Amino acid sequence: MTPKITFVGAGSVVFTQGLLADLFAYPELDGIHVALHDIDPDRLATALAAARRIAAVRGVKPVLTAHLDRREALTGADFVVNIVQIGMGEATRTDFEVPARHGLRQTIGDTLGVGGIFRALRTFPFLAELGRDVLDVCPDAWLLNYTNPMAMNVQYLTEATGLTRVVGLCHSVYWTVHGLAELVGVPFEEVTYVAAGVNHQAWVLRFEHRGSDLYPRLAELAETDAQLRRRVRFDMFRRLGYYPTETSEHSAEYVPWYLGHDSEIERLRLPIGAYLDIVAENEAEYEKTRHAIAADEPLPVEGTNEYAPQIVHSLVTGTPRTVYGNVVNRGLISNLPSGGVVEVPCLADGTGVRPTRIGALPPQLAALNRTYLSMNDLVVRAAVEDDPRHIRHAAMTDPATAAALPVERIWQLCDDLVRAHGDRLQPGLRAVLGS
Repeated sequence: MTPKITFVGAGSVVFTQGLLADLFAYPELDGIHVALHDIDPDRLATALAAARRIAAVRGVKPVLTAHLDRREALTGADFVVNIVQIGMGEATRTDFEVPARHGLRQTIGDTLGVGGIFRALRTFPFLAELGRDVLDVCPDAWLLNYTNPMAMNVQYLTEATGLTRVVGLCHSVYWTVHGLAELVGVPFEEVTYVAAGVNHQAWVLRFEHRGSDLYPRLAELAETDAQLRRRVRFDMFRRLGYYPTETSEHSAEYVPWYLGHDSEIERLRLPIGAYLDIVAENEAEYEKTRHAIAADEPLPVEGTNEYAPQIVHSLVTGTPRTVYGNVVNRGLISNLPSGGVVEVPCLADGTGVRPTRIGALPPQLAALNRTYLSMNDLVVRAAVEDDPRHIRHAAMTDPATAAALPVERIWQLCDDLVRAHGDRLQPGLRAVLGS
C-alpha cells in the first residue's frame, strides 16, 4: 500500500520545498503519495509546481495531488504535516507593532511573550478543526506539527481534540549541536549529545567526543572569546552551566534578564523586531519561487535535515533513528509538570515514535522550564475553558513581559491585541476586560 503524506499549509512554499527535497531523497519512498493542501489557490498552485520540479530533479515519481478542500487532502493519510500560519505576515506585524506602542520589546515573538500568546490563540480554532478532521478521515495518521508556538499547539491538540499520535518537530537541537561542534573543532558526525527541556529552551545535557566531555572546551571559549560573550546563549551558558538550544534572539525573550535593559540590548547586540525581517525575507522568497516557476527557471533543491521526512522514512521502512520531538510530559522529565509539552529524544522506527525518559533536569534549568510551561498552560486553559482572564494571567506570568510592564499595562496591552486580532480568536476570548 502506498503511504500518503498530507501537507497542511503547503502554501508555505519555501518550507514545503525543503521538506520535499528531503523526502524525495529517500529511494525507498519513490512513489509516495504527497497531498498538498492550502486555502490560497495561487500558493497551492505554486507549491504543486515546485513539488513537480523537485521530484524531477531528484529523479523520483511520487503521486502529487493538490487540494483546496482539507478533508479531501487528509482522507486516508498516514502522515499529516502541519505548517499553517494563521494570519500570515499581517498578523505577525500586529504582534510586534501593538506591544511596541506599549514599550514592550520583542525579537521573535513566536513562542512565549504576548506574541506567542496571540499566535497560539489565533491558531487554536484551526487546530480544533484539523483535529476533528484527522479523527474523522485518517484517525491512525501521525500528526507532525511544525507550527509555532510549538509547545502550546501540541498541548492544545492533545487536550482539545483527543489525538494521541502528535509530535511537534523543530530543528533547533540539531543545528545548535551542529554549530557547537564547529566551534570546538570536532566533526558533528563524531559528537555524542543529549538535549532535553522545552521547545526553544531545551538544554544540551551531554556534549561529548569519543567519550570525552566537550563542555570544558566550550567553557574555555566562553571565557577567552570576547565576541562569544556578547551572545545571549553564551551568557546563559556561563551562568547556568548548560547551553540552550535556540538562538540568542529567541533565548532573550524567555527570561526576564535582557530585553528590559538598554545596556543588555547593547552588550548582547539584540535585534529588536528581528522576526519582521524574517517575515519579509520569506515573502520575498515566495515571490522568487513563483517567478522562477512562471519563467520556467530552475529551482534550488536543497535538503534541510528536517525530522518529518526522517520520521516518515523510519516508520515506512522500519529504519531506526533518533529524532527530537515535542510530546506531552508523562514522566519523561520528572521535575517538569505532567501534561506540559517537553522536547526529548525520540526513537522512530517501524512501530512508531517513542519518547525517551530523561529523569530530572538540573534544578536551575527546570526552574526556567517550569515558568515557561506555566505560561503555556494558562494560554491553553484560556482556550479550553473559554476564559479570557487567563490570557492576562499568561501575560502576567511571562518572564519578559512581567519584567517590562506594570500589571495594569499588561492588561491594557492584552485588550489592544484582542481588538487587533478580532475574529481570529474564538468568540469567548474576544472580551475586552479593562485594567
